[in-house]
Amino acid sequence: MDSQTAQASQASQAPHTFQVDLRGLVDLLSHHLYSSPKVYLRELLQNAVDAITARRAEEPDAPARVRLYAEGGSLRVEDTGVGLTESDVHTLLATIGRSSKRADALQEARSDFLGQFGIGLLACFVVAERIRVVSRSARAPDAAPVEWTASDDGSYTVRTLPAEARPEPGTTVHLTARAGAGEWLTGERVLALAREFGSLLPYDVRVGEEAVTDLPAPWDRAYPSPAGRRVALARHCHDLFGFTPLDAIDLAVPVAGIRGVAYVLPSAVSPAQRAGHRVHLKGMLLTERGEQLLPDWAFFVRCVLDTDSLRPTASRESLYEDETLAAVREALGERIRSWLTGLAAGDPERLAAFLSVHHLGVKSLARHDTEMLRTMLPWLPFETTDGQLSLEEFAQRHPVVHFTRTVEEFRQVAPIASAQGVGVINGGYTYDSELIEALPSVRPGTVVAELDADTVTAHLDAVDPAEELALSGFLATARAKLDPLGCDVVLRAFHPLSVPALHLDDRAARHEQARAEAEEQADDLWAGILGSLRGSAPRARLVLNHLNPLIRRISSLGDPELIGTATESLYGQALLMAQRPLRPADSALLNRSFIGLLEWATHSEDGHR
Repeated sequence: MDSQTAQASQASQAPHTFQVDLRGLVDLLSHHLYSSPKVYLRELLQNAVDAITARRAEEPDAPARVRLYAEGGSLRVEDTGVGLTESDVHTLLATIGRSSKRADALQEARSDFLGQFGIGLLACFVVAERIRVVSRSARAPDAAPVEWTASDDGSYTVRTLPAEARPEPGTTVHLTARAGAGEWLTGERVLALAREFGSLLPYDVRVGEEAVTDLPAPWDRAYPSPAGRRVALARHCHDLFGFTPLDAIDLAVPVAGIRGVAYVLPSAVSPAQRAGHRVHLKGMLLTERGEQLLPDWAFFVRCVLDTDSLRPTASRESLYEDETLAAVREALGERIRSWLTGLAAGDPERLAAFLSVHHLGVKSLARHDTEMLRTMLPWLPFETTDGQLSLEEFAQRHPVVHFTRTVEEFRQVAPIASAQGVGVINGGYTYDSELIEALPSVRPGTVVAELDADTVTAHLDAVDPAEELALSGFLATARAKLDPLGCDVVLRAFHPLSVPALHLDDRAARHEQARAEAEEQADDLWAGILGSLRGSAPRARLVLNHLNPLIRRISSLGDPELIGTATESLYGQALLMAQRPLRPADSALLNRSFIGLLEWATHSEDGHR
């Protein structure tokens, strides 16, 4: 290889620097990274607070003030922080993403800072066309103040100023609004945003003469009595979230640097609804939509807290999902769980008021928490044939805890089971069947069984054998009519008398029915396979009530065709009462029996005439 070729090869391997289109980058920030232009003020406050933190790391007694002045489409932010030298300005402000907190002298204090200086100022271009920074360093008191001025076209200038331009250490940031963004720099808007973001900041922050910070936080203040604290926190919740809470739960997790409060919603919400929690990071509001802060089951609370351990995402508007957040979520869930067990032990009236609204959330928790299920057994309400009862009360009354898996099954059998003295729980509501089946794990010796057709039929009174024998012709006709539908017919005597017929099946019967339907529609191969699966699975049954006057009249009919039509009508009516989905064959039967009865009625009327 000759020297000229080698030089060309080396030239082609020389590193190049990215050219950044600042306007394009600002557009990217405003449309994709930040949810609103209002975050510019948070970034300014973060830079000011971080600068004060940096100075106090070296001078614990240094002043800690942040002042904001909005006037005529411009904003001035002054802080008494660590300030910058000319070298710092070139290094930090002109390089996007570089952070002044990376300085070696302050590396050990990194966790005390909120953000990055360069990115913070860059965010200001979302509302400003020009940024001017005047700063004097506390670390180099003999250095002259320095001015950095930048425009949104990506150009900037740096110059030193006379000492009197900035007598004391600190930084002043001047913003000039860009076209159409002037509303963001008005005094009223700046004050509102400053209070929204900075109410819990540890330093003296003011907009003009108006105080921004409001410390200590409501949950950390001293109150004359517990009742006074509850009233104050309820007022705080109403101001913050717009509702008066049922209760307030302290969320102190010292090991994670978390202090705050969870407010219990006064009305029920869907478990699928994602809660929006307010999270402050070292006093600065990070997000109002901290959805992943609490376990999913804790959907009945809204919380506000301050932390110094959680990690923000790049936009600093949400939380980064990591091991720390997972541990905090578990710890906060434990605080809410402890509050519930505390109510159960010492304040049953407040617990009953809570459960009347949010029993679904507690049931969701109890599914996976044996101790919570044991604690809540006397309190969680369930619909039963004995009325609204807890599982504990129901189990004390009935040796066997029968339950249905659907609301429709319960509605159908509840009157009959209650009349026969059989206790049944409606397990058709969300989480209920899971909790009922878990009952033996927290109440040893309890027998739990799903209610099936055999159990119900066994508790119905048998008809006198002589009477049933006399009706054998009627029963044979009725069975022959319903056999193609996979349904047996039995005769029993039960209350209430007003129920002529009861359709009973269980999951096994429904599975067999589905298998038979699939076999009818399958090709020869699949029909053979499905046919081989046919076994002694129970069939659905139509239980006719011998005590019902209508059944007695139908059973005395001598016309087999009319008996068949009447049986089909009873079957269809029982299906409708059970609220079962109707198959095409069932719908056809309903239509056929209805028309058949009409024809019989009109024919009888004509004959009578």
